[in-house]
Amino acid sequence: MLKIINPAKNEVIQELEEDTPDSISRKFEQAVVSQKQWMNKNIQKREESLLKFSEFLLQDKERLANLLSSETGKPVTQAGNEVKATTARIEYFLKNTSKVIQNEMVLSEGSLQEVISYEPLGVIANISAWNYPYFVGSNVFVPALLTGNAVLYKPSEYASLTGLAITDLLHKSGVPKEVFAPIIGGGNAGSELLKQKLNGVFFTGSYATGMKIAEATGGKIKLQLELGGKDPVYVCEDVDISVAAASLADGAFYNTGQSCCSVERIYVHQSIYDEFVGRFVKEVKSFKIGLPNEQDTYIAPLTRTPQVRFLEEQVKDAISKGAKVLTGGKKLSIESSQNYFEPTVLTGVNHTMDVMKEESFGPIIGIQKVSDDKEAIALMNDTEYGLTAGVYSQNINRAKTILSQVNSGSVYWNCCDRVSPRLPWTGRKHSGIGSTLSHLGILAFVQPKAWHLKGLT
Repeated sequence: MLKIINPAKNEVIQELEEDTPDSISRKFEQAVVSQKQWMNKNIQKREESLLKFSEFLLQDKERLANLLSSETGKPVTQAGNEVKATTARIEYFLKNTSKVIQNEMVLSEGSLQEVISYEPLGVIANISAWNYPYFVGSNVFVPALLTGNAVLYKPSEYASLTGLAITDLLHKSGVPKEVFAPIIGGGNAGSELLKQKLNGVFFTGSYATGMKIAEATGGKIKLQLELGGKDPVYVCEDVDISVAAASLADGAFYNTGQSCCSVERIYVHQSIYDEFVGRFVKEVKSFKIGLPNEQDTYIAPLTRTPQVRFLEEQVKDAISKGAKVLTGGKKLSIESSQNYFEPTVLTGVNHTMDVMKEESFGPIIGIQKVSDDKEAIALMNDTEYGLTAGVYSQNINRAKTILSQVNSGSVYWNCCDRVSPRLPWTGRKHSGIGSTLSHLGILAFVQPKAWHLKGLT
């Protein structure tokens, strides 16, 4: 049985029966048969089902937010924001999928026609994440279903109740049970899922797990990996310091820092360094640490207990190499939970420290002084990751010049920790393979067919 633990109370709230090799094999076989029927439905029928799903999300937002909060520890207000914002992504896919995958005639010359059509991949695995299960799940299963695929959906073992709630609403919306089937369990269930003759695997999670999945698939099928980040931001000397500090504090600590696109490294021009750090620390100290079910809680417990120990080790390593803790730096115990970690700001940091090299995935940030743009660019690129990067400056041309030299899939000017359904979400280096969202995130779920049509004369 899979035990679902509330990280804010350190108690088991439910036990779920895990999928077995037999049940996973059976669900795959059923999906293969049902996918053909789903594919042959008019796309408008598929759109109707996903529109209903979006409507159900809004109608049931409060219950869904509380459920997500109870099993992951996410502040309930932020959980509600996630559910609501997911509907905007669904709306994008509903408006654009049919246009993106419609047949395209690229040549009509005499009796010869050349046409590109698009067909679904078939049966795909959606191995999702716990930190934003509605966001990262819907980035995959919504366009996958709209384009005619069947989905074997494995929610994270830390967000399985949310995964089952998503499943129930999709079935209620008219998506057949065999076309969208949940796979419940931990790593063993995931490994068994990968043994099936899938047509594609779409994974969100750590680099280490992503590499295991890549090895298991052997490069024989469509593989998309959305992995981690060590996202940098450079604060230039011409900024409004108060505005930049408030924006970046939120970008670093929202969802208790448990986001692949959280700001994890800040580089500040030396001429404003002290003032920026002071304003930034003031913002961080204003965040309320509390129970996730309290509406005004900003910093909540970490979902995974091992992450607390990991953050402790990062702080210890940084201090041993000369860093200074300006606020935070320790774990907290609230009620019966020891999954809390104080929002932490470190200065005097450098790239010999783990906190500036390894993904933290928690409420901790290092702020480093730089002398000029050239140094900032070099430090921003000194990482194995390449997910997001940002520049805060009054000068857009300066920002564009800097960002054009940073090797990241998404770049920001005067904003951070932002995702748009209209733009591709894509990583470089250890941050992933492939794209979700935008028209590229629709084409990811289809395969082109080239038609050479010549009439006989």
